[in-house]
Amino acid sequence: MANLSRERSQPDAPAVAGEAAAELLRGLSPDWRSEEGRLRREYRLRGFGEPVALAVRIALLAEREDHHPELRLGYGHLEVELTTHSAGGLTRNDFILAAKIDELG
Repeated sequence: MANLSRERSQPDAPAVAGEAAAELLRGLSPDWRSEEGRLRREYRLRGFGEPVALAVRIALLAEREDHHPELRLGYGHLEVELTTHSAGGLTRNDFILAAKIDELG
Protein backbone atom coordinates (compact mmCIF):
# COMPACT_ATOMS: atom_id res chain seq x y z
CA MET A 1 0.00 0.00 0.00
CA ALA A 2 1.20 3.50 -0.75
CA ASN A 3 2.40 5.64 2.15
CA LEU A 4 -0.74 7.64 2.95
CA SER A 5 1.18 10.37 4.73
CA ARG A 6 2.81 11.33 1.42
CA GLU A 7 -0.54 11.94 -0.29
CA ARG A 8 -2.54 15.16 -0.39
CA SER A 9 -6.23 15.37 0.42
CA GLN A 10 -8.40 15.65 -2.67
CA PRO A 11 -11.61 17.68 -2.99
CA ASP A 12 -14.80 15.67 -3.43
CA ALA A 13 -13.17 12.35 -2.52
CA PRO A 14 -15.72 9.52 -2.60
CA ALA A 15 -16.71 7.60 0.51
CA VAL A 16 -14.87 4.37 1.32
CA ALA A 17 -16.28 1.51 3.35
CA GLY A 18 -15.97 -2.22 3.86
CA GLU A 19 -12.73 -3.91 2.86
CA ALA A 20 -11.35 -0.74 1.23
CA ALA A 21 -11.68 1.14 4.53
CA ALA A 22 -10.29 -1.83 6.48
CA GLU A 23 -7.22 -1.93 4.22
CA LEU A 24 -6.61 1.80 4.69
CA LEU A 25 -7.05 1.42 8.46
CA ARG A 26 -4.33 -1.24 8.52
CA GLY A 27 -1.92 1.41 7.22
CA LEU A 28 -2.41 3.56 10.32
CA SER A 29 -1.27 3.33 13.91
CA PRO A 30 -3.20 0.58 15.73
CA ASP A 31 -4.45 3.32 18.08
CA TRP A 32 -6.97 4.41 15.41
CA ARG A 33 -10.34 2.73 15.41
CA SER A 34 -13.17 2.96 12.91
CA GLU A 35 -16.64 3.44 14.38
CA GLU A 36 -19.87 4.45 12.68
CA GLY A 37 -18.26 6.18 9.70
CA ARG A 38 -15.60 7.90 11.78
CA LEU A 39 -11.94 7.39 12.64
CA ARG A 40 -11.09 7.99 16.29
CA ARG A 41 -7.87 8.11 18.25
CA GLU A 42 -7.35 9.08 21.87
CA TYR A 43 -4.06 10.32 23.23
CA ARG A 44 -3.17 10.06 26.92
CA LEU A 45 -0.73 12.84 27.73
CA ARG A 46 0.63 14.66 30.77
CA GLY A 47 -1.07 17.69 32.25
CA PHE A 48 -3.01 20.16 30.17
CA GLY A 49 -0.20 21.73 28.14
CA GLU A 50 0.73 18.55 26.23
CA PRO A 51 -2.79 17.91 24.89
CA VAL A 52 -3.14 21.59 23.94
CA ALA A 53 0.25 21.58 22.17
CA LEU A 54 -0.63 18.46 20.19
CA ALA A 55 -4.05 19.92 19.32
CA VAL A 56 -2.35 23.03 17.93
CA ARG A 57 0.05 20.93 15.83
CA ILE A 58 -2.89 18.91 14.48
CA ALA A 59 -4.85 22.12 13.77
CA LEU A 60 -1.97 23.59 11.75
CA LEU A 61 -1.62 20.35 9.80
CA ALA A 62 -5.37 20.27 9.15
CA GLU A 63 -5.26 23.81 7.79
CA ARG A 64 -2.49 22.85 5.35
CA GLU A 65 -4.49 19.80 4.26
CA ASP A 66 -7.81 21.68 4.18
CA HIS A 67 -9.37 18.75 6.03
CA HIS A 68 -10.46 19.38 9.59
CA PRO A 69 -10.94 16.91 12.45
CA GLU A 70 -13.01 17.24 15.56
CA LEU A 71 -10.70 17.73 18.54
CA ARG A 72 -11.76 17.21 22.14
CA LEU A 73 -9.23 17.93 24.82
CA GLY A 74 -9.01 17.99 28.55
CA TYR A 75 -6.50 17.50 31.28
CA GLY A 76 -4.28 14.60 30.21
CA HIS A 77 -6.10 13.62 27.03
CA LEU A 78 -6.91 14.58 23.46
CA GLU A 79 -9.42 12.82 21.23
CA VAL A 80 -9.21 13.17 17.45
CA GLU A 81 -12.18 12.26 15.27
CA LEU A 82 -12.16 12.26 11.47
CA THR A 83 -15.04 11.99 9.02
CA THR A 84 -16.04 13.68 5.79
CA HIS A 85 -19.44 15.24 6.30
CA SER A 86 -19.99 15.94 2.59
CA ALA A 87 -19.48 12.24 1.79
CA GLY A 88 -21.55 11.03 4.73
CA GLY A 89 -18.69 8.96 6.17
CA LEU A 90 -15.05 8.14 5.65
CA THR A 91 -13.05 9.07 2.57
CA ARG A 92 -9.41 8.49 1.68
CA ASN A 93 -8.80 12.05 2.93
CA ASP A 94 -9.61 10.96 6.48
CA PHE A 95 -7.02 8.20 6.30
CA ILE A 96 -4.46 10.56 4.74
CA LEU A 97 -4.87 13.06 7.56
CA ALA A 98 -4.78 10.27 10.16
CA ALA A 99 -1.47 9.04 8.71
CA LYS A 100 -0.04 12.55 8.87
CA ILE A 101 -1.25 12.91 12.46
CA ASP A 102 0.53 9.62 13.26
CA GLU A 103 3.79 11.24 12.14
CA LEU A 104 3.32 14.08 14.63
CA GLY A 105 3.88 11.61 17.45
